[in-house]
Amino acid sequence: MLLTLVMYLVLGAAAGIVAGLFGIGGGILIVPVLVFSFSAQGMSADVLTHAAVATSLATIIFTSVSSIKAHHSRGAVRWDLFKPLAVGIAIGAVLGAFTADLLSGPHLQIIIGVFAFLVACQMAFGFTPKGRDSELTTPTLAGAGGFIGWGAAIFGIGGGTLTVPFLTWKKISMQQAVATSAACGLPIAVMGAVTNIYTGWNHENVAPYSLGYIYLPAFAGIVISSSLFAKLGAKWAHSLPGDLLKKIFAAFLFIVSMRFLLANLL
Repeated sequence: MLLTLVMYLVLGAAAGIVAGLFGIGGGILIVPVLVFSFSAQGMSADVLTHAAVATSLATIIFTSVSSIKAHHSRGAVRWDLFKPLAVGIAIGAVLGAFTADLLSGPHLQIIIGVFAFLVACQMAFGFTPKGRDSELTTPTLAGAGGFIGWGAAIFGIGGGTLTVPFLTWKKISMQQAVATSAACGLPIAVMGAVTNIYTGWNHENVAPYSLGYIYLPAFAGIVISSSLFAKLGAKWAHSLPGDLLKKIFAAFLFIVSMRFLLANLL
């Protein structure tokens, strides 16, 4: 149990750094590690992936708050864009959590594996669509937020891997996109976590010490360290060589994606 708690503390620290550094909420790191951890602990295969997604979303609530404060102190959050995005995100996150609940564990792992592979390719090779300088209207932002919230709640992420490319595509500077993405992670996490509590409340296979699908021991260990280290990640985002860090993280995501896909497709 002690070693498990230490692992969750280390995972939380890594997730916090990733959240502050890339504005992606840390979930893309948390979910696969929790899947492997829950499997090793003997958690039911029927719910372990759902538990990983739900627990990740719950931890992102705290990671996002810390990251938002750090980015806001630098004046980088575009609150005018956040407000309409958040409306769509809140609705989309609820629908995404219900969608994930309808999927089996293996199918959910396949979807996460494909997503991790696409993110790895984007981070490694810098694939970005040609920017568009069109006006960001409220309906456009709310619609984009709905799609982002839906996908993020399925994948158990803060939405940064979707929000940052969208905002940079719309000619928002990278620092503002990352900072605004960190803010968008909060409504995703809150609505996704609450919905996962509801959908997993009476599931017969959830592990002891769970709140719905959220596994509380993992949640506590990650939260303790992630909020502290998110500040460090946000600081590094303004000073470290981003391209090298992205390629290293992309290699990790590629390995994770292959693990999920090969395990469930072969």
